[in-house]
Formats: sequence, C-alpha cells, structure tokens
Amino acid sequence: MGHTRTSVGRKSVVILLAILAVVLLWSSHPLAGDKDEEIQDTILRQIEAFANDDEEQAWAYASEGIKRRFGSSGVFFDMVRQAYPAVHSATAIEFLERVPHSDFDIQVVKLQGPDGKRWDAYYRMVQMDGNWKIAGVRLQEADIGI
Repeated sequence: MGHTRTSVGRKSVVILLAILAVVLLWSSHPLAGDKDEEIQDTILRQIEAFANDDEEQAWAYASEGIKRRFGSSGVFFDMVRQAYPAVHSATAIEFLERVPHSDFDIQVVKLQGPDGKRWDAYYRMVQMDGNWKIAGVRLQEADIGI
C-alpha cells in the first residue's frame, strides 16, 4: 500500500496566518457586550476609590461636566460623602440594565448603603476620548418588594 502524502502549500499557510491575524485583531477590539463591562468597571473603580478615601482616583472617573461643576477633587469628594453615602460607602452592588441613549448611557445599579438601606442608582455615563466617565448619579430609594 502506498502512503498518501498531503502537503500544506505555501499559499495555504499564508491564508491560515491571515485568518489567525484577523481573529487576533478582532478579539482585541471591544465588542458591543464589552461596553457593559467597561461601564461597570468605571463605576466599580470609582466606588472603590471612594471606599479607599482616594479623592484623586474618584475624581479621575468623573466627566468634564462634573469637574467644571465642582472645581476640585476635594469639593467633589466631600459632596459625595455627605449627599451620597450609598455611593461613597456602598456595602453591596448589583448591576442591572444599561439603557443606551444617543449621547450617553444610563447604567442602573442597586446599591446598599452603610445604613443597610437599598437604593436604585441611575449612573449617567458618557464616553470621552475612548473612556467611560460618570456624568452624574441619581439615587432613588429601592422598592423592597413583597
């Protein structure tokens, strides 16, 4: 019996390498689902910065509009500490839906504050220079349910 020898031609190798390159490039670009992860990561990192009393890091996740409004990281940090204790000192965080709009997205988050109260937080997220920033948060006491 004779053996059949198959050889992969040079053209086949080039095609396989081209396909591999496309797959690698495609996987390095954010997918639509990655938007959720990027937004959630931004929110989590800012909450973590608040928990660590890191004014500058918390400020880094604020949008330019927030920065203009408050003027400095200290003023911003103090406002959040006093007016938004559930954001400043969250003890539980659960991400719900993201609602896209034309110029911004709203990320709904369930928070539990240090006093045990539960809140629905509506984070207004804007993209600036390819990064998601927090342009505002509206808190509403969460329905406890049945």
